[in-house]
Amino acid sequence: MFKRTKISIVICLLLLPAIQHAEEISKIELPDMGDSSGTLISPAEEKEFGEEFFRSLHSQIMISQDPEIQDYIQIIGQKLTANSDAPSHPFHFFVVMENDINAFAGPGGYIGVNSGLILMTEAESELASVMAHEISHVTQRHLFRAAEAAGRLSIPSAAGMLAAILLGTQSPQMGQAAIMAIMGGNIQFQINFTRENEEEADRVGMQTLSASHFDPRSMPTFFERLQQATRYYGQAVPEFLRTHPVTVSRISDSRGRAETYPYKQYPDSLSYQLIKAKIKVISDTDLNTVVAKDYFNSRLTLGTVEQRTVAKYGLGLIALKLEKYSEAETIFQSLTHDYPEQSHYASALARTAFDSHNYALAVNRYQKLVNQFPDNDAIKLEYIASLLKVKNPDLARTLLLSISYQIQRIPVYWELLGQAYSDLHQPAESHRYIAEYYFAMGQTQDAILQLKLAQSSPGLNFQLSSILNERLNFFYNLQAETKRSR
Repeated sequence: MFKRTKISIVICLLLLPAIQHAEEISKIELPDMGDSSGTLISPAEEKEFGEEFFRSLHSQIMISQDPEIQDYIQIIGQKLTANSDAPSHPFHFFVVMENDINAFAGPGGYIGVNSGLILMTEAESELASVMAHEISHVTQRHLFRAAEAAGRLSIPSAAGMLAAILLGTQSPQMGQAAIMAIMGGNIQFQINFTRENEEEADRVGMQTLSASHFDPRSMPTFFERLQQATRYYGQAVPEFLRTHPVTVSRISDSRGRAETYPYKQYPDSLSYQLIKAKIKVISDTDLNTVVAKDYFNSRLTLGTVEQRTVAKYGLGLIALKLEKYSEAETIFQSLTHDYPEQSHYASALARTAFDSHNYALAVNRYQKLVNQFPDNDAIKLEYIASLLKVKNPDLARTLLLSISYQIQRIPVYWELLGQAYSDLHQPAESHRYIAEYYFAMGQTQDAILQLKLAQSSPGLNFQLSSILNERLNFFYNLQAETKRSR
């Protein structure tokens, strides 16, 4: 059962997504933190809280489950945290598929970056500078120092409320309804990030940035572009600027610090360019993807050879999105021929076979890629999906059990595992893992229903029955704890 903890847990959670906007939504106010009780959240509670927060987010906003996108943002995050002042602190990075410009930190080191912010960056170091800033808010314990306990909420309720605040930045009415449903009382909170907090996060973040071999000058450069962009937004100021005010003095201070570092060139990685191209295609909601197509066509003859190649890759992704499989096949065949060591091009070629329902060819291509890139779990996950299509669940299950922990955090992992056991005619195991998929998506009631189906499945042994009972009790206790705190 989740422990009932002080609202200081709530504070450790968020702050960056939407505080100002959330106050307008629900009039939440929190007193300044003094930690008079001397009791802060334990590492175990923070981990538990972070996991619940992440699940709550899945039920309310679109978090990317694309293995390549997840792999990239996690690699950048790990590179930064390894050079931070708390390298042993656990972090998990993810991309929110929203065009709004925003980034935020939650409890347990969960850091989200909106796809809109990624697309606004003009260099990989700019993206890294935002992530380093968010990492610094966590490592400097700003979330703990922001407020003290003012009431009591259970972990699931606090996590849900903060996820609702984040949702409120996208839909004020939905956010307000969710917050009020969770709180169900007259508790009021207030929270403020101080100017000193922001300056410290800039300073520490810049040190992390430089130690990770990213350009320190990218931080003031990106801040400056954000400030200049505000003139075009009117009242619709990007959420990142609501929670991270960019002033002239702040830009000047960060630029002054950046100038103390030796000047050198920091070229973007090819992965940054390719992932940015992929996000651009995914984010283009135009039925004919006109905007993205014009963008990549205009760059086919501009810039370096690498940049022109990225434009070609983008056009291939558009063809794939529009189900023009012959066109996509031609583009990706050409790219893999010219760049046989580049995994993104070969993976896109295999994906073309998969999307065109040529599953045997997809399996053949992915198998070669798994052998060529044995440590690439993004490719392995795509290979597993193709194996299930050709009815080879035994190998699919074996590969799923070898997937890294970071990829296991993508809910689709549990869905694939459930499908593999279904194809192996093991319904109890199948329902068990589909339950984990629903739980990861923040749908606890659906998870409970799946566990009940698992319990009623034939051929249930004592060990699995015990696992199902334990997990079901956990879900019931989670629901009960949430209800008690409302």
